[in-house]
Amino acid sequence: MLKKIIGIIVFVSAIQATNAQMYDAYIHKGEIGASIGLGHYFGDLNTNGAINRPKFSAGLYYLKQFNGYVGLKIDGAYTFLGYSDAYSPNIVQRTRNLSFNTDVYELSVSGYFNFFKFLPGFPEYSYTPYVSLGVGVFSYDPYAYLGGQKYYLRPLGTEGQGSAAYPDRKPYSGTAMSIPVSLGFKHAINERINWYAEVAYHFTNTDYLDDVSTTYAGAAAFPPDPITGLPSIAYQLQDRSAEVTGGTAVGNKGRQRGNSTQKDAFATFRVGLSFNLQSYKCPTAK
Repeated sequence: MLKKIIGIIVFVSAIQATNAQMYDAYIHKGEIGASIGLGHYFGDLNTNGAINRPKFSAGLYYLKQFNGYVGLKIDGAYTFLGYSDAYSPNIVQRTRNLSFNTDVYELSVSGYFNFFKFLPGFPEYSYTPYVSLGVGVFSYDPYAYLGGQKYYLRPLGTEGQGSAAYPDRKPYSGTAMSIPVSLGFKHAINERINWYAEVAYHFTNTDYLDDVSTTYAGAAAFPPDPITGLPSIAYQLQDRSAEVTGGTAVGNKGRQRGNSTQKDAFATFRVGLSFNLQSYKCPTAK
């Protein structure tokens, strides 16, 4: 009996030693992944944080894994965002009647942390939740439609930017900074391929993702078209309340148009596949 027990102990110890050597020999160098999913905007046109108008999002990333837990991720993503006051339960916002769409192209670098040790190909280490926190830069260019025609809003200065009447209101940039915070889960299908799902919230340093931030500039900031004498496109798009009130515009000069104390943001949810980059250490000869 004692010999059997000793034999079992030796056998188990040999298996553990073999596994330990395999774990030590395997090097998970990183991943290359691609994903698709949805994005949603939060800001002056969506003050209640409603998630009712998701739009398309997709991304590519490269992950440099330093060990089984910590890595550095470079992420390139596209997200289509848009919203309208027509979706709001608030009568004041519905009367304001503003809307926008924009394409967002974002490049970010994030620190990446696996909650569990992740070694694809080893069943006991084949899955993990993870988090990441980073900094990014993105481009955006909000636009709206009037009479079926698409107009980019930034060049129009819808809050008086660039007007002599508002020398302190400068045109906003078409690029901004972001802080993406992500939470995800990944599972190794096999040694080479993983599937993953990730939700991310992107804080930004701009309040013009939706072209809405401060107060109405008033009619004087938008002179009529010099050729036709008709109201300019900028004038028509800066206050669209008359379209729902039957002709009475509410955007008097100085009246609140947006909330400049809070920056805009957006969230993404994507699922995808990633391909592992790996190698093995050769055992050291003795």
